[in-house]
Amino acid sequence: MAELATVARPYAEALFRVAQTGDMNAWSAVASELGQIGAISDVQAFASNPNVTHAQLADTIASLVKAPLSAEAKNFIAMLAENGRITLLPEISTQFAELKNASEGAADADIFSAFEISADQLSSLVATLEKKFGRKLNPTVTVDPSLIGGVRVVVGDEVLDTSVRAKLQRMHVALAA
Repeated sequence: MAELATVARPYAEALFRVAQTGDMNAWSAVASELGQIGAISDVQAFASNPNVTHAQLADTIASLVKAPLSAEAKNFIAMLAENGRITLLPEISTQFAELKNASEGAADADIFSAFEISADQLSSLVATLEKKFGRKLNPTVTVDPSLIGGVRVVVGDEVLDTSVRAKLQRMHVALAA
C-alpha cells in the first residue's frame, strides 16, 4: 500500500489551490480542524464501520467542525468520505500547512523551553530565530522541564538545541571518548 503522505498529497494540493482563490486563513483553520478531527480514534473507527453510509460519515465529520464550512469544504469532506479517505485528514492537514507556509515563505517552529516564556521573551526569541533561519516563523511553545535550562527549536528538519541537557550530553560524550 502506498504511504499516507503520497496518497494525501493530491488532496492537500487540491485543497490548497481552492484556498488560494478564497480566504487562505479560513481554509487553514478548516484544514487544521479537520486534521484534528481525523486523528481521533473514535472518528477513524466510525469511518471504517461498514454500516455507516458515505453521506452519514460526511455529515458527521461536518457537524464536528466548529469553523464555518463553505459548500466547497462540505464537498471536500463528502468526496473524502466517498473515496474512503477520511483517515488521511491528519496528513492532508499537515501537507496543507506546509504548502501554505511555503507560499508565504514561512515555517512552523516548535520551541521547547525549560520554563514558561513571556510574550516579550517569545517575540525577542522569534525575531532572533527568524534572522537565523532566514524566514518568518510561526512559533508553538512547549514547556519541557527535562531540558534543565535553555531552549530547543525545531524548524522543519533543522534543530537548534541550546538546552543545558544538550550541553551536558555533549560534555559526557567528550569526556567518555
